[in-house]
Amino acid sequence: MRLGLALGYWGRGPNPDHVPLAQEAERLGYDSVWTAESWGSDVFTPLTWIAAHTSRIKLGTAVAQMAARSPTTTAMHALTLDHLSGGRMMLGLGLSGPQVVEGWYGRPFPKSPLTATREYVDVVRQVLSREAPVELNGRFHTHPYQGPDATGLGKPLKPITHPLRPELPILLGAEGPKNIAQTTRIADGWLPLYWSPLRPDVYEASLTDVRDDFLIAPMAQARVCDDVSEGLLPVKTMLGFYIGGMGHAKRNFHADLMARMGYEEEARRIQRLFLEGRREEAVLAVPDAFADEISLVGPRERIAERLELWRKGPVTDLLVLSPDRRTLQVLAELNETPT
Repeated sequence: MRLGLALGYWGRGPNPDHVPLAQEAERLGYDSVWTAESWGSDVFTPLTWIAAHTSRIKLGTAVAQMAARSPTTTAMHALTLDHLSGGRMMLGLGLSGPQVVEGWYGRPFPKSPLTATREYVDVVRQVLSREAPVELNGRFHTHPYQGPDATGLGKPLKPITHPLRPELPILLGAEGPKNIAQTTRIADGWLPLYWSPLRPDVYEASLTDVRDDFLIAPMAQARVCDDVSEGLLPVKTMLGFYIGGMGHAKRNFHADLMARMGYEEEARRIQRLFLEGRREEAVLAVPDAFADEISLVGPRERIAERLELWRKGPVTDLLVLSPDRRTLQVLAELNETPT
């Protein structure tokens, strides 16, 4: 199991520690570093900056939101950064949810998310393969454009720039069972939002046909500390926001996933409290047990034991979300010398 560093997206401003953390992760032997976007900083610019200040570590987007860019635009970003970094790019894509797609990007959320995702990946792959001009008569993505307001002058094109790697890896952030199953068929890897090594059955049916080289790269918050309850607070804060605030009360993919993982009553309570404006209570309502099983928190010995559980499953890459250098070092040491 390889280790990756997950940096997430910026808060109110740039994080001055992101480049030094990426350099430290590279020094420690981490395989990859990942950036993200929501409705603030974009995913590609910080990754390009990190690429310029590192030399070996792979570069991933977790995730680039599909609604933010046409698929050809995303492919241009990916092939450009792959060239500039010497072939280190990994393209992680995600559909996001109706609240963000319609509220931030001002676009309709697709009525058939699986079809929209499949078409998007199809176009990206056509660009990267550069075997022929891009053409797709899709439901959501049509190349050339043929809508009622089209001029009729659109021409199929292929990229001027020759991609460095036609096989540049594409990973998808998927949460629903059908979306995950499709991901195993059309992508090179999967970026789970929550992964519990204690509950492999949650995803088992969706992963029945996984190829040997398929990447499974969940993100997990990590912290080496003496007090487990205190160390879980950042995890619970993140969960409270995602489960309570990242979606509508009637359509929240994160809350639905928590429910499928055995915490349905708790997920709905967190949603209710958050939407009522009782955010601190929503965070405290996140069960310690749930926060604990999807993270790596506690003394070194405890983390060593729990890391073994992650290694025994199908996870190929553990994306560590931690700003703490000591934690990054401990995980690197433990991953080199399994107990």
